[in-house]
Amino acid sequence: MDYGKFKFDEAQKAKESRRKSQGAGIKEMKYRPKIGPGDFDTKTRLVAKFLDEGHKVKITIMFRGREVFHPELGKRILDRVAETIGEGAKIEADARLDGRNMTMVLAPDKRPKPPKASREADAEPVLNGTAPPSANGATPAPEAAASVTESHHTESNEA
Repeated sequence: MDYGKFKFDEAQKAKESRRKSQGAGIKEMKYRPKIGPGDFDTKTRLVAKFLDEGHKVKITIMFRGREVFHPELGKRILDRVAETIGEGAKIEADARLDGRNMTMVLAPDKRPKPPKASREADAEPVLNGTAPPSANGATPAPEAAASVTESHHTESNEA
């Protein structure tokens, strides 16, 4: 092996290790005290997704005007988020009021999973106890389809 090839291989290994070492960062999700149920559900679903990917999530409640005199409203929202996420996270930093913002940090409770799209690609579905269709798009065996149609005829005759 020549020296140039050795250097190239070392550079490729270093590049690969840097790519894999990009660990979990910290994401932030901002809520308001008067958040609606739809917005709350959407934001909380995103928080759960970030935690599943292995990121820490900083949840911020932003107070405006006289809302800052009612920190219990913000605390209630943070508690609801933690309760909704459930077992997927642990509270790393409890709710704390910083000026006009109340913050809490959630950390994933387990190690990061691969993104959902790659997990679905790895899993091979099984249809009606038969093998999955081939990669060229062929349909399953005709006997499986026949058993499905026979069961529909049987049900309609009984009724």
